[in-house]
Amino acid sequence: MFYHVLKYVFIGPLLRLLFRPRIEGLEHIPEDGAAIVAGNHLSFSDHFLMPAILKRRITFLAKAEYFTGPGVKGRLTAAFFRSIGQIPVDRSGKEAGQAAIREGLGVLSKGELLGIYPEGTRSHDGRLYKGKVGVAVMAIKAQVPVVPCAMVGTFEIQPPGQVVPSIRRVTIRFGEPLDFSRYAGMENQKAAIRAVTDEIMYAILGLSGQEYVDEYAVKVKAAQAEQSGQPKKFPKLRRSRRIRAR
Repeated sequence: MFYHVLKYVFIGPLLRLLFRPRIEGLEHIPEDGAAIVAGNHLSFSDHFLMPAILKRRITFLAKAEYFTGPGVKGRLTAAFFRSIGQIPVDRSGKEAGQAAIREGLGVLSKGELLGIYPEGTRSHDGRLYKGKVGVAVMAIKAQVPVVPCAMVGTFEIQPPGQVVPSIRRVTIRFGEPLDFSRYAGMENQKAAIRAVTDEIMYAILGLSGQEYVDEYAVKVKAAQAEQSGQPKKFPKLRRSRRIRAR
């Protein structure tokens, strides 16, 4: 109930008015049945803009820190995310990853939309980073399509450290659903889930036009944190490529 009040009465109309999102490929979102929407993650605003323009309800796997913050602000943030049906995910360790997969599969088993950011964290510099394989495990195990999504312009309206987003038009693009039924029963094979994850990330890349970095974002962030006493620079990367947005 609260989800629909926020979406159709308060937050949804306000976001549409302020950011006037260009929406492309909305027809690729299935009208019913389970599916995964996998997107890039550039800004805290992503959590609100994508759900605001979708006709169907979508449940995201949200980082546990949103539910455990201290003080009044922390309690309000936790209450908000719970009220809109978001699921807390502990991102530390292998067991935590398995718990996230179980939660995601639970959403899909109900025939609902599951939203996930395969990078596992917000991009700190606007680039697209290597995807984690949890999205592939869920797609193969649940045998559901994956709809790639690209948020374009949200990094510019609210980069890391900026609390109040700037008012600027953004674009939200959805690509054609990806079918991974050919990998049925292979969710425990490393090569298979890596191939599926890379295919998803490549589809997101084609929609977003970002520069791609073949490293996990959390590793790059950690490396930069270790160099905090020095001028910031990126570690040597194995591969980088750029694809223009469609």
